[in-house]
Amino acid sequence: MKLANRVQALTPSSTLAITAKAKALKADGHDVIGLGAGEPDFNTPEYILDAASYAMKQGLTKYTPSGGIPDLKQAIIEKFSKDQGLNYKDTQIVVTTGAKHALYTLFQVILNPEDEVIVPTPYWVSYPEQVKLAEGKPVFAEAKEENGFKITPEQLEAAISSKTKAVIINSPSNPTGMMYSQEELQKLGEVCLKHDLLIVSDEIYEKLIYSEEEHVSIASLSDELYKHTIVINGVSKSHSMTGWRIGYAAGDPEIIKAMTSMASHSTSNPTSIAQYAALAAYTTDEHEVNKMKQAFGERLEKLYDWIVEIPGVACVKPKGAFYLFPNVKKASEQSGFDTVDAWVEALLEEEKVAVVPGSGFGSPENIRLSYATSLDQLEEAAKRIKRFVEKHTS
Repeated sequence: MKLANRVQALTPSSTLAITAKAKALKADGHDVIGLGAGEPDFNTPEYILDAASYAMKQGLTKYTPSGGIPDLKQAIIEKFSKDQGLNYKDTQIVVTTGAKHALYTLFQVILNPEDEVIVPTPYWVSYPEQVKLAEGKPVFAEAKEENGFKITPEQLEAAISSKTKAVIINSPSNPTGMMYSQEELQKLGEVCLKHDLLIVSDEIYEKLIYSEEEHVSIASLSDELYKHTIVINGVSKSHSMTGWRIGYAAGDPEIIKAMTSMASHSTSNPTSIAQYAALAAYTTDEHEVNKMKQAFGERLEKLYDWIVEIPGVACVKPKGAFYLFPNVKKASEQSGFDTVDAWVEALLEEEKVAVVPGSGFGSPENIRLSYATSLDQLEEAAKRIKRFVEKHTS
């Protein structure tokens, strides 16, 4: 039986082989250090677990409205008001089965065949695939390393065509950890307004920032940008709730209504218990969130210093998320490898350190290192990487 064209068009994940090999080595008893995690290594805070338990005992285990329970919508509205000064109504909020599903559903309801979406590179791996699943076309704009992995208004302008429907902005970013400033967002926004583009603002890492800069939502910069922006967010990264699968989208009520209707025919509703857990996350103080953020900040400082000491490795210091995205092209070439992907595979084979090749993010000279693991593990991983590089270049 022939599969649907939309599935055949998907690009296989470049991380699958390395992940499978790492698991096989671990199963054979090898001491593998994995730096590929895209989730916090902390458990979900106790008060959230308690809220979920209470909800179950109260029998809140049935279907909910497709777009989310009213109390959670209200908590999200209040969060936007407090954090970004953004004012939404409940008709402008849809709660989804994770932020990933919010993005997926959004592209399904806004794209027609051949509509284009501008995707800055490096990108989160699912952006282009979700656009393709909606029969759209991802158009890539290279965010250069020397510009801190951020696209310029000129680059955005050059990528726009008569078929462009939307542009994705992810700040802080996965995989680079970069952040756009208010001024940079304003200039990008002006280009979007000029061409009447929808802005998809993925703000899932907004709570994990380690510089003095504050997160800025492009939707907060003007009334027009507010109208042209769909904000995507969730509790996965901020509250260590990746497995609970609660995300949401906020913006134009017509788009939100369409997303809600689509959800009613696909997921029915986000998991009821997870919604009550997310409600507790947003209606309790952020003490636990800040403790996790502090730990990530300490790890960033240490790991960054260890990594940039390695010969042939250069790294733009990130300001948010929990990733480093070093350029290892020089180290790879000096070590005699044809590609960074081959270098990554050899690193796992010889030193038992699993990292994610940048090719999966549209940046084949880089690797992604997650510091969502203990300092001891990070230090040992850095030592192994340095030893690997020095062995192959001596």
